[in-house]
Amino acid sequence: MKFDVVVVGGGHAGCEAAAVAARLGASVALIAINAAAVGSMSCNPAIGGVGKGHLVREIDVFDGLIAAAADDAAIHYRMLNASKGAAVRGPRVQADRNLFRQSIQRRMKDFPTLKIVEGEVIELDFNGGKLSGVHLASGDVIAAKAVILATGTFLGGRLFRGKERFDGGRIGESGAHRLSQQLRSLSLPIRRLKTGTPPRLDGRTIDWSRAARQASDTEPWHMSADAPARRNTQLFCGITRTLPTTHEIIRAGFGDSPLFSGDIEGRGPRYCPSIEDKIRRFADRDSHQIFLEPETLNGCLIYPNGISTSLSADTQQAFIHSIPALEKAEIVVPGYAVEYDHIDPRILSRELGVRDVEGLFMAGQINGTTGYEEAAAQGLVAGLSAACRALDRPAPIFDRTSSYIGVLVDDLTLQGVTEPYRMLTSRAEHRLHLRADNAEARLRVTAVASGAISDAKAVAMERRALQRKRAAALAGNEDAGSEDIPRAIREEIETDRHYAPYVQRQRSEVARLRSDRTRLPVGFDFMSVGGLSSEMIERLSLARPDSVEQASRINGITPAALTALLVAARAVA
Repeated sequence: MKFDVVVVGGGHAGCEAAAVAARLGASVALIAINAAAVGSMSCNPAIGGVGKGHLVREIDVFDGLIAAAADDAAIHYRMLNASKGAAVRGPRVQADRNLFRQSIQRRMKDFPTLKIVEGEVIELDFNGGKLSGVHLASGDVIAAKAVILATGTFLGGRLFRGKERFDGGRIGESGAHRLSQQLRSLSLPIRRLKTGTPPRLDGRTIDWSRAARQASDTEPWHMSADAPARRNTQLFCGITRTLPTTHEIIRAGFGDSPLFSGDIEGRGPRYCPSIEDKIRRFADRDSHQIFLEPETLNGCLIYPNGISTSLSADTQQAFIHSIPALEKAEIVVPGYAVEYDHIDPRILSRELGVRDVEGLFMAGQINGTTGYEEAAAQGLVAGLSAACRALDRPAPIFDRTSSYIGVLVDDLTLQGVTEPYRMLTSRAEHRLHLRADNAEARLRVTAVASGAISDAKAVAMERRALQRKRAAALAGNEDAGSEDIPRAIREEIETDRHYAPYVQRQRSEVARLRSDRTRLPVGFDFMSVGGLSSEMIERLSLARPDSVEQASRINGITPAALTALLVAARAVA
């Protein structure tokens, strides 16, 4: 078999990569160990959030899969930060994981040049020193002009629960170890990272009367600009909290924790730590919030968001029963941690191609990120780049001034990672301009020029562009007839008007921050700076910069951190 592009892995990165390459007209083989699991939500049954929802909206402009599938499967809509400014509002949906997977697979079947192949890729194939395809465990060789590795947590994957150890990228599915060995033999810089998942609970055994209820938003917004009316019954989420007793039980189980024994080498996600890590790091807190999220529309599985763990199954059962509303809850599948290989993304170009291996691209957790949305965004970039290479056409470049996708790629390829990278609005210098609601206005021209969108998508976006133009012309005129313009577009234009002077001020501030030579006193206490996250305090305390300009060059320092630092430095000057 021979294809223009081979995609290894059927997660969010792999699916977006394969789909966009097929939309460009390339012949594509997506290779997955389990074809039935393509498009699965391996961890939490939700799409979007602050920063993450921005990425989903940007992918949708390029006719991507994730936003449309999220709307197909949505059983709970929630606009995070709804009471705050538009720039930091994060659209998020709770999704039925079965409906989501079915939607992804159904949409991928619409591409005549896309073939899903079940099998394990054990090594890359080289001909005369040049990448020419992949070898499968079955003995088959699939030739390709470009290969995208989107292996998720399967590359060298190993699972942990208490003293138990399993091979695998997720529970019940084996890891990709031979491919990992070959990548090491190519002298690629490979490291280990860790993630985890909570125990799944039987919702029929939860006392819902003891949990607070969070209803779905009633305002009819969607993840995709082209979504029809909401089609699924909307469910509520429950909210409960851990107690001091819970923490005592968890501390008693630390002795069996692979996280603290040294068995797990890789760092976990800072912004989604396990419950045992929370209790160790935040020993002064006697309670942590838990969201009880339904996994399906008609099933009984509940995802308790906030208690990811790799403690033993017995300890998990004990601490679950100490939590209000969960005193009689039954665990269906215990939680576990997974440790996996990733490459140093600084070896990648902005097209997410490996600089020293022509024709090889990488996307998703293999690049050191965490999250469905970050993976899908990289899949879009890698798929565009690989297909354009195979078809001998220029690939679009995403800029950090106009997209969160550009921020993501820029951060990965220039700064690298020391822990799983999660998108945050604070990572974007121009976040007042990069709102979730104006993604289409920002990226429509680039998307159309890329050739990666359908004719129907192009027509719909052109119609909305004309509506924006008309709404802008009528803005401020209360007597003007704008009722036929969709409310979302009218609100978007009004937000543009409101934010305009602040956006310009932010652009000037960004330029000034990068060259500001305000000095920091010797022994400056970074913990005293209001607004700095623990990650920023850690990075600054290690580097000990002596000026704001020097701080701007520290790996991973965000624009928001620089602004807070400048204010604090001037206050003590």
